[in-house]
Amino acid sequence: MLASLVGFLGDFDLAEEAAQEAFATAAERWPRDGAPRNPGAWLTTTARNRAIDRLRRERTLLAKTRLLELPEAMEHEMDETTIPDERLELIFTCCHPALALEAQVALTLSALGGLETAEIADAFLVSRETMKRRLTRAKAKIRAAGIPFSVPADHLLPERLAAVLAVVYLIFNEGYGDRGDLADEAIRLGCLLTVLMPDESEAHGLLALMLCHDSRREARFAGDELVALADQDRSLWDAGRIEQGRAALDRAMALGGRGRYVLQAAIASLQADAEIDWPQVAALYGELARATGSPVVELNRAVAVAQTGASEAALRIVDGLALDDYRYLHSTRAELLRRLGRVDDARAAYRRALDLTRAEPERRFLARRLAEL
Repeated sequence: MLASLVGFLGDFDLAEEAAQEAFATAAERWPRDGAPRNPGAWLTTTARNRAIDRLRRERTLLAKTRLLELPEAMEHEMDETTIPDERLELIFTCCHPALALEAQVALTLSALGGLETAEIADAFLVSRETMKRRLTRAKAKIRAAGIPFSVPADHLLPERLAAVLAVVYLIFNEGYGDRGDLADEAIRLGCLLTVLMPDESEAHGLLALMLCHDSRREARFAGDELVALADQDRSLWDAGRIEQGRAALDRAMALGGRGRYVLQAAIASLQADAEIDWPQVAALYGELARATGSPVVELNRAVAVAQTGASEAALRIVDGLALDDYRYLHSTRAELLRRLGRVDDARAAYRRALDLTRAEPERRFLARRLAEL
């Protein structure tokens, strides 16, 4: 709905406010009058009308004269098959090269992923106020520059690919915990991208990565409790998802892919084996770390190194990373310290991880680990 409104109005803030007004109206009317036959069409039509009324009230019609030429919106059937395309158009609108890469990703997570500013700030390891200012500037620049709401011409797609892929992957990561709807949406968008850009190895690599990870969805939780990879019931893994992911990885490799998403997909594929080749996983993380320079990737390499039995070496890697506000650094460090018998230090690290963690399943997992000490 928001994607449709942004395309219609060309203004993020106006679209978001109109959507909120439409939902507020629905909350008032539907319990009294009953839900309409097509709720999505009703909400979108109501939001459009609210936006037009507001534009008239604020006397901004000279800048928005095309809206006056539209007939009064009526309830109509909406073709659900158009929604993924509108969402993809919104991604490409947000991921315009006129915006800084981080602003592109953050804006799309807000507009399309439905994430709160605090969640996006956490993903970028910045303060909420910093992220709020970044989002405001990005919206203003789109409005001022008249950035079009459309999928760009084929020759312009590659320059936006990095941001688009980053957005889709971050949406998937936010859904990987307990938001299956977001994970499904990211995979759906990933499939669309491979159709739109069939010769881009990284698009296939990202799809492969998400499918391999998502194959473990049913095994990651026992009731409300998070289950570590080593303790998961593999009979609950989705073999079809793994097969689809490996097929996408094969396509990426056939295209000569060796980028960050292809490397991560190769790691995820190895982790789906009955016996995981941890030295190979660690080697791939090393290659990925060299390609990205990311301390988070280095943290994942430390985990793989620890799985080979080299906990001391893994701890040295972790202690060299500047990620003090990153919850997974402290939970990883706690586990390594526990393995090395440094119980007091492990307790302190688990407590620090708990302080930084909001998701309840993760908090219960960490609390259980702490209690075991």
